[in-house]
Amino acid sequence: MSGEVEMSSEKQSRRRRVSCAPYFDALWFCYSPVHQMQQYYRVGVLDNCSQKWSGLVDCLTLKTKRSSEVEEIMETREKEKPHLWSTRTPEEATAHWRELFDHLDEE
Repeated sequence: MSGEVEMSSEKQSRRRRVSCAPYFDALWFCYSPVHQMQQYYRVGVLDNCSQKWSGLVDCLTLKTKRSSEVEEIMETREKEKPHLWSTRTPEEATAHWRELFDHLDEE
């Protein structure tokens, strides 16, 4: 019996908890004068915060789904997200280096 309890608590701890607080905070900050003035200075227009709204709505939509569906959706998103580093073969790295910096050796 205790083995079953351990398995169920282990499964629950592995399940992801979707928290919408960061999305709400990002939306709240988006409407702040600091952010709006930064955007106006950098881009020349005020931010309409549509990306922040869509992030919050997406998070709230995930909260209405079953945990198994959320797991599948989150795993799919992680797989689609590009990796921070791209691995190159030595030949690719050499070609890329020459493309970027070969003009410096011409002098």
